[in-house]
Formats: sequence, C-alpha cells, structure tokens
Amino acid sequence: MNMNKEVPSIFKNRSAVLATMHKKERVISPVLNKELGIQLTVPEGFDSDNFGTFTGDIKRTGNQIEAARMKAHAAMELSGQTLAISSEGSFGSHPVIPFFPFNREIVLLIDKENDLEIVGMATSTEANHKSSRVHSFEEALAFAESIGFPKTGVVVKVKEDSKESSEITKGIIKIEQLEEAFRAISFKSDDKSVYIETDLRAMFNPKRMIVIEAAAIDLVKKVKSLCPECSWPGFQITERVKGLPCGWCNLPTELIKSNIYECKKCGYCKKDDFPNGITKADPGNCQFCNP
Repeated sequence: MNMNKEVPSIFKNRSAVLATMHKKERVISPVLNKELGIQLTVPEGFDSDNFGTFTGDIKRTGNQIEAARMKAHAAMELSGQTLAISSEGSFGSHPVIPFFPFNREIVLLIDKENDLEIVGMATSTEANHKSSRVHSFEEALAFAESIGFPKTGVVVKVKEDSKESSEITKGIIKIEQLEEAFRAISFKSDDKSVYIETDLRAMFNPKRMIVIEAAAIDLVKKVKSLCPECSWPGFQITERVKGLPCGWCNLPTELIKSNIYECKKCGYCKKDDFPNGITKADPGNCQFCNP
C-alpha cells in the first residue's frame, strides 16, 4: 500500500519531552528531528526507574505499552509539555524459537493536544541478555568480556532474584568497578559467589540502542502514514487476515492474505490484499498438501 510520506502539519514547529534517564535521546532525537522536525528535551529530575527496572528491584507498572504510556504522561506532567515520546523494552525467549533470545522495543508518541497515540516497534534476536553465577573475580571478568565489556555494562547481584539495592550493583563498565563490586557482593553471599548479568539499560547496552533506534524509525513511518480520507497520522494495520491460498490446491493457509488499515480519527478502513506481493502460498505451507 502506498502511503503519504509528508510530515503531518500538527507536528510542525513543536517540541516534545522524552521520558528517559538512560540516554535514549542519543538514538531517538536524531531520527525524530530529521524526519518530523520535532525537537526533543529530557526533563530534569525524571526517574524512569519508578515504572520498573530490568533487575527486578522495582516491578514494571503494567505491560510494555502501559508502562511506556505512564512514563510519557509523567514526563508531560513534569515538563508542562503536550507532546511526549517514551520507550520501553522487553527481553525473553523468542516466541517461535525458544532457544533464541528476543528483544522487543517500542517507542511511543503521545500528543495530548490532539488526542493521538502512535507506537513504533522493532524486534531483534541479537539481544545481549546473558547471566552466570561466578565464584571468582577472574570468572566474573571472563563473563563480562564475553558479552562485550566494557562497552556493554554488567550488573552484580547476591542472587538472581535479589531485590534489595544493597545486594545489587549496576552500571559496571570498568575493571576496577567490577572487582570492587565482586568483593563487596560476594561478602554477602553464603558461598562467596555472585550472580552476574548484562546491564539491560540502554546507555549500557549498545545492541539494545540499535533496536530502540529501529523502533523510532518505525514510529516515524507510522506517523507519516496518513489516512486517505482525513489525512490524520497513524493510518496503520489493525488486523492481519490469514488465508493466503495454496498454489496447488487453492485452499487457505495460515499465511497472511490481507492487511486491514484503520484510521483512529475518522474510522475509515482499507483492505490491502496480498501485501507482500505474493498471491499464492508455497504448498510447503499448506496443511492439506503438506500435512
């Protein structure tokens, strides 16, 4: 489907607040400024950790989008602005290939002035999300170097599920810091071992920054996708319809046949058949021809 790629007029000459304390402006600001002309500012005193931490000492508020939404509203309240950008990441096992790591990033735009919310998303199987229990500083250093230390930071904890701040040291990016943390944390451990893991915060995780940037680019794409009827931004896919016919028997398969686009402003819908340019499915994907 061919979309209008103009910058929506509602964003011209506006600034936005970016709800972060983890340097995400490094990758989000250039994209939004270049593509939408939006100037981003980071509010002083904003603490995104209040909405959840990767180390688990603070439980995330709601699901991924809900947490991003709450951060955006909190940043607007703190700054007095009506346009906000926030980001939220998740890590886990791949939904289809469980042994693969999976990083999902969203970048959310909320325009309070125009009652608009648009979400950009990107995923990656290159997630730097590893952990280990080590019994010596040498083992800790070997683990850290295996994940890209010192460009990638590490966290040292007494236990995997440690929640107390006194049992967790974050943001370790120097050998001296790692040695100091190992000795301090191992002293609190019964067997003098420590649990070490990748620091997943954006400023300590270059691979995650790449995915956040990709999510920001996806957000811009959706913002520039204007409704054919009312020219409102965010005309995007709301439903994917399965049923692409098999090339042999013509029976429906589980592959996508159509995308449904909908405007949240005026409600206009458009069906885009064969969005990938493929009108027939490979028989290998047919449950009848290849059961």
